[in-house]
Amino acid sequence: MSYPAYFQRQFLPLDQAQVNIATHALNYGTGCFEGIRAYFNPDQGQLYIFRLREHYERFLNSCRIMRIDPGHTVEELMAVTVELLRRHPFQEDVYIRPLAFKADPVIKVTLDGIGDALGIFAVPLGDYLPTDGIRVTVSSWRRTDDNAIPARAKITGSYVNTALSVSDAHAGGYDDCIMLTEDGHVSEGSAANLLMVRDGRIATPPVTDNLLEGITRDSVLRLARDLGYAVEERHIDRTELFVADELMLTGTGVQVAPIVAVDGRPVGRGTVGPVAARLQAAYFDVVRGRDPRYGEWLTPVE
Repeated sequence: MSYPAYFQRQFLPLDQAQVNIATHALNYGTGCFEGIRAYFNPDQGQLYIFRLREHYERFLNSCRIMRIDPGHTVEELMAVTVELLRRHPFQEDVYIRPLAFKADPVIKVTLDGIGDALGIFAVPLGDYLPTDGIRVTVSSWRRTDDNAIPARAKITGSYVNTALSVSDAHAGGYDDCIMLTEDGHVSEGSAANLLMVRDGRIATPPVTDNLLEGITRDSVLRLARDLGYAVEERHIDRTELFVADELMLTGTGVQVAPIVAVDGRPVGRGTVGPVAARLQAAYFDVVRGRDPRYGEWLTPVE
């Protein structure tokens, strides 16, 4: 089955959306992307796209940093995405990938004077990581500094950092890893933000610690506050991971993934903790349209 795509301002099957091997972005990583999820509610027969506007606002910010003009406004990108999903009536959860990139076949390392292109595709996607407890390690690879490759932009080339770190984690028998900044503070997971529960408070590193300004992170922190939890953004030391009551990763791909062990040390009792379980349940109620209080976060695909 061929899944739907939007490329060169037209809708077409994904397997027909192709680029030249000399494309600048393929050779130099000069592109930016988003990860967006749409959740299917079988009881309602309805597909909901989660925080579509916020994702495209971040997407255009990434494009601005990379001097890429995708040729579309936020509203136009939203409309294209809804139409893309209408043309292929998914009856399951979906991952949506917008990608803007330097498209000319040019052998030159620069961002100037090179044409831009936009593509969007959608494919089915279930759990990216287990949601019933994962085991992680602290990576020997440091998170790329914002003054080297901007962490707040989802730049294609910067995910080499992720690939190196997560591949080493898998080789060691772990599900994922936690990245540190150059000064040794916790940054985030390989490709997801991190939340820590300690002494009844939820803490998460500040966005200045070289992490992506996560939309799922923002959503879960909002849910946590609404549920009455105290939330703070602060530096987190590596050893705090070993004495935390609970840890969890949040992101479009991982959703809300509780961490049950770090470097062989159990987190809390070594099982999914009550705060993570409560936040995870609240999150899945929201994204599947079962909690009307957060209806503004959902774009239904009629």
